[in-house]
Amino acid sequence: MNPPIENVLVVRRTLFDQLGSFQGLSFEPQRYLDAFLSRGNNFFLPRREAEINPAYKQIIPYVLIAFENSVAHYVRGKKAGEQRLIAKGSIGIGGHMNETDESLFALDEQAYRAGVEREVNEEIKIDTTFDDRIVALLNDDTTEVGSVHLGIVHVFKLARPKVQKREAMITGLTFLPKEELRSRRETMETWSQICLDSLERLLG
Repeated sequence: MNPPIENVLVVRRTLFDQLGSFQGLSFEPQRYLDAFLSRGNNFFLPRREAEINPAYKQIIPYVLIAFENSVAHYVRGKKAGEQRLIAKGSIGIGGHMNETDESLFALDEQAYRAGVEREVNEEIKIDTTFDDRIVALLNDDTTEVGSVHLGIVHVFKLARPKVQKREAMITGLTFLPKEELRSRRETMETWSQICLDSLERLLG
């Protein structure tokens, strides 16, 4: 039997360019999200097509899990869905928005956030209350992976450091202070490096 086709949420690259494409982080996320989350501007494509077609940007929530001055760090294990990121350190939790997420993202930001929490909940278990803020957009056209993805950077500020992994691809999950994260920068995936370089501003 053939595996089921995975459909992922995308926007057209031309829309991103019209709104103002950038490299790295944009701290004006609402400028883009109002358009990206409008009905008709986002739709689903088979992932195998989206991964190789730079005419589309896959929308990826990228969630930093923060407690006080520490951020959750993990290493992507061999079961990671994105083979190009295996064995890389990461401070971002999240993944593709799939068609199974009820196609709610075109309705409003609240529905999108609910989808994000579902995605995060598949990877980790958060046993405390938290505040969810969208703080930036992340784009990196310098890599093969980055050229077809667009990150929406969230910060979940936790009341307590109570997090456990749910997925096998997450290994070594632990909260680390900024200084320790910086010492591991060269082992991290590109998106985490970009976030790390502006961590104070992202955490607010």
